[in-house]
Amino acid sequence: MNNHSSRTSDFILLGLSSNPQMQKPLFDIFFIMYLVTMVGNVFIILVIHSDSRLHTPMYFFLSNLSFMDICFTTVIVPKMLVNLLSETKTISYVGCLVQMYFFIALANTDSYLLASMAIDRLVAIRTPLHYDVVMRPHRCLFMLLGSCTISHLHALFRVLLMSRLSFCASHVIKHFFCDTQPMLKLSCSDTSSSQIVVMTETLAVIVTPFLCILFSYLRIIVTVLRIPSVAGKWKAFSTCGSHLTVVVLFYGSVIYVYFRPLSMYSVVKDRVATVMYTVVTPMMNPFIYSLRNKDIKRGLKKLMCKVHS
Repeated sequence: MNNHSSRTSDFILLGLSSNPQMQKPLFDIFFIMYLVTMVGNVFIILVIHSDSRLHTPMYFFLSNLSFMDICFTTVIVPKMLVNLLSETKTISYVGCLVQMYFFIALANTDSYLLASMAIDRLVAIRTPLHYDVVMRPHRCLFMLLGSCTISHLHALFRVLLMSRLSFCASHVIKHFFCDTQPMLKLSCSDTSSSQIVVMTETLAVIVTPFLCILFSYLRIIVTVLRIPSVAGKWKAFSTCGSHLTVVVLFYGSVIYVYFRPLSMYSVVKDRVATVMYTVVTPMMNPFIYSLRNKDIKRGLKKLMCKVHS
C-alpha cells in the first residue's frame, strides 16, 4: 500500500531556498545563467561546425560536450525556474524518475567526454606525428557512442534501483531537482543495501573516467618535462589548460556530493556544490574554452563575418 501510494503521489521540490523573498532574485539569477549557458554553448557548436579548420578530434569532443551541457542544464534549470515562481513546487513520481534518469545519463556522458578529451591531448602531445592515425574519425565516434551507452545504462540501473524505494511519510525533497542522495534520505525503506550499491556502482562508473584523466595527465606531465626548452614546455602544456580547469570544476563538486556516506549529507552544502556542476560549470565551459583559445576566437570572428555579410 505504501509502495503503491509513493508511485501515485507527487513530490515537492523544496528548491534552493524556502524564503519567499528570495524566490524572485533567485529566478532572475538562474534565468540569466541559463540563457548565458544556452547562448555560449550554441556559439561553440556553431563556430566549430562552420570552420573547417576546427574539424579535428579535440573540437569534435568539445562540440559534443557543449551539446551535452545544453541538454544537461535543460533537464534541471527550467523546472527549477518554474518552481521558483510557483506556490506548489510539485513534480510527479514518474517525472522525478525521468529527470533523474536524464540527469545521471548526461552528467556521466560529460565525464566520459572529458576523459576522451584527456586522451586526445595525451596523443597530441606524446605522439604528435601519429595523431591523425590514432585519433581517426571513426575511433572518435566510437568513443562518443561508448560514452553515451555506458552512461545511459548506468542511469537506467540507478533509476530502477530508486523505483523500488517507498516514500510513505514525507514527500518533500530538500533539493531543487530529483537527485539520488536526497531521495535516499527521504525514503522510509531500508536504504542500507541501496546505499552500498549506489556507492559501489558510482565508484565504478565515475572513477573510471576520472582515473583515465589522471593517468593521461601524468603521462602528459612526464612527456612535457622531457622537452628541453621552457617555451616548448609551456606551449605543450598550454593546450591542456582549459580542459584541466573544467575537470577540476566538474569533478571537485561531484566528488564532494557523491563520495560521502549518507549520514554526512548536508542539505545546504550539497545544494551549493550541486549548483557548481549542474549550472555554473556548463555556463563557464564556453568562456574557459574560448577566452584562451586562438582557434575558437578565429572561428568566432569568421562566423560573425558570415552572419553580417
